[in-house]
Amino acid sequence: MNDTLLLLVPIAAEHKALLLERFRVIDAPDAASRAAAIAAHAADIELVLTNGSVGFTAAEIAALPNLTLLAAQGAGYENLDLAAARARGVALCNGAGTNDDCVADHALALLLASVRALPRQGLALRAGAWRDALPLYPSFTGRRLGVIGLGGIGQKIARRAAAFGMVIGYHNRQPKADAGDARYFDSAAGLAHWADDLVVATPGGAGTKHIVNAEVLAALGAGGHVVNIARGSCIDTAALAAALRTGQIAGAALDVYDSEPQPPLELLAFDNVILTPHVAGWSPQSIGATVRNFIANVEALRRGEPLPTPI
Repeated sequence: MNDTLLLLVPIAAEHKALLLERFRVIDAPDAASRAAAIAAHAADIELVLTNGSVGFTAAEIAALPNLTLLAAQGAGYENLDLAAARARGVALCNGAGTNDDCVADHALALLLASVRALPRQGLALRAGAWRDALPLYPSFTGRRLGVIGLGGIGQKIARRAAAFGMVIGYHNRQPKADAGDARYFDSAAGLAHWADDLVVATPGGAGTKHIVNAEVLAALGAGGHVVNIARGSCIDTAALAAALRTGQIAGAALDVYDSEPQPPLELLAFDNVILTPHVAGWSPQSIGATVRNFIANVEALRRGEPLPTPI
């Protein structure tokens, strides 16, 4: 293979080597290099590898006359112009399933750290406090977890939480036939009213913008914790800051924000907020899997076969 690949996401050298073996790779990890690459190599570029946050626009698709495949590295594809790609006959794929375990692990780590107040307890210890001077924090057994979005990642989060003895509820557009004992709620507010904690695992986009809003946070209540490993747009950050400021909820742990790559300024002062830099799906194993999945989609396209992970 000697297809020309426009690579819009940073990838570690060990994984990029898999791409370099097969493609002519044009690196364009920022807006300036991206525009320059399209201007200089428009006629050559046949493949684009981006992600849901970085996206790819209709104008960019129109500028590439020989584009055959537009790929999202992970599961999300909210900022890819799918309609424009389909109108041009460009194939579309994502990395569905490649980092589900990694994201689910990170979600549980955030939930554990938030409910058990691990950062605050560590700071208190360093300041000279011992356990007798600290509040008691809940254990997980019997605690109710509401999962917003019971797709592949949501289901893995639910299974991990159930292993800790949590009771699972979920909100989805429709009930899931394979949800097991998890209880279905037809609204995020209804789920929050029932739940002790919420994990947001739904796709981003207009349909889920601010699905966790002031009403949902009020329904969750003073002992509740919110975890977001989905998209920053899924939570109303101003409403979350207000809920934390007034003690309406107990804490939050977020891997994604509207302000990315900048942290959410409204939340930085709270000691009951845990922030990570959109790394829930990043591990050596998961990134390697996304690259191999992209290659498998390209190879299937070239053979005229169905794509393994089409959008």
